[in-house]
Amino acid sequence: MSHTAHIPSHRKPRQRASKSALRAGVAGGFLSTIAVAGAAGPAQAEPVTQTIEMPTITDGLSTAVAASAQATQQVALDLEKQASEDAAAEKAAKAAKKAHAEAVRKAEAEKKAEAAAKAEAEAQERAERASRTSERTTLSASAGSSDSGSSASASAPSSSSNVSGSAASIVAFAKAQVGDAYVSGGTGPNAWDCSGLVQAAYRTAGIDLPRVSQSQSTAGTQVSLDNLQPGDILYWGGAGSAYHVAIYVGGGEFVGAQNSSTGTVQRSMDYDRPTGAVRVL
Repeated sequence: MSHTAHIPSHRKPRQRASKSALRAGVAGGFLSTIAVAGAAGPAQAEPVTQTIEMPTITDGLSTAVAASAQATQQVALDLEKQASEDAAAEKAAKAAKKAHAEAVRKAEAEKKAEAAAKAEAEAQERAERASRTSERTTLSASAGSSDSGSSASASAPSSSSNVSGSAASIVAFAKAQVGDAYVSGGTGPNAWDCSGLVQAAYRTAGIDLPRVSQSQSTAGTQVSLDNLQPGDILYWGGAGSAYHVAIYVGGGEFVGAQNSSTGTVQRSMDYDRPTGAVRVL
């Protein structure tokens, strides 16, 4: 017999089958309750059969971004246009300023040119006067002898009423041209040189004179400057080499196409005293 046979065991005795069954029943009831409650809870909800997507803002955001980009581009275009217009306006202003300066410069240049031309014409006229005075001094003796020899002719019957009528026609024509321009080689009707005017005036009386002043200064009889009659031809320079002619119109005055500065004028003989004169009528 074992020495431990009479020692009682210290392990707990096994539970009886009834307790195990009771515990199993309680657990089963609890689980059933949970199952029933679970079945009763979601009984009213529809079963989920598909995935629900959250609302997206991709399209709206894309539209807003596009609108913003378009607005930004329009602003850029407007700024570029304004800059272009400002540049064009500035360029036009500079061009206008330059054109104005150029116009002022040209006006000043033209004014200076006119002043220079006037001064040159005046200098030319003074030179002509000086030349005439010099030639008159050297030719005064010969002109005086010719004048004394022609006194008889001046008082001859040729000074009839018919001659006076021709002289009146010549004088009237010459005075009518006062104010016309002087042009070298001019023969009218609105521009003359000295001999062209004399020739045209005598043509009104039916008299054809030579074209140039040298020939006109010897076309008639030499007369004294103290014994002039209207219609006589005055000349400056020598007889046969005269460089200027005019028509005596009476009262100590003459009409002549002087130069480009003065044109055709009526002046006193004291203005520029001639060298001699010839009488054609």
